[in-house]
This record gives sequence, structure tokens and C-alpha cells, in this order.
Amino acid sequence: MRRTTTSKARKKDTRDKIELGDLIVKAGLRYEKRALILGALIELARRLKYDEGERTRLIAIGAEAFSNDGD
Repeated sequence: MRRTTTSKARKKDTRDKIELGDLIVKAGLRYEKRALILGALIELARRLKYDEGERTRLIAIGAEAFSNDGD
């Protein structure tokens, strides 16, 4: 039973990582250096702590990008 739970957790973790990688590709950052992407994400996390307006703005941009998936 424990092995099954561990296996399911690993599969979920792998799926989550693949989905996050897909977001990087969708954002057009596939060929950027990993350090740049990580730096951008760290900076974004800092900004989001203090700026709810920025969070709202970025959610709108992301939602629009997802809605354009069929194009």
C-alpha cells in the first residue's frame, strides 16, 4: 500500500513538473537560460507578495493566453 502511495505521489510530481515546463514553453522562454528564468520567477514571487494589482494584471494576461490555446 505504501509503495502505491509513493508511486502515485511520484507520478503526480512528474506531471506537475511537465505542466510547469509547458508554461515556460508557452511563455516563449524555451531557449532562455535557466538562470534567467529562475531569476525572473524569484523576482516575480517577491513582487506578488506586496502588489495585489500586479497579481490581478498577470492573472488576466495568463487567462487570455490560455483562452487563445485553440488558435
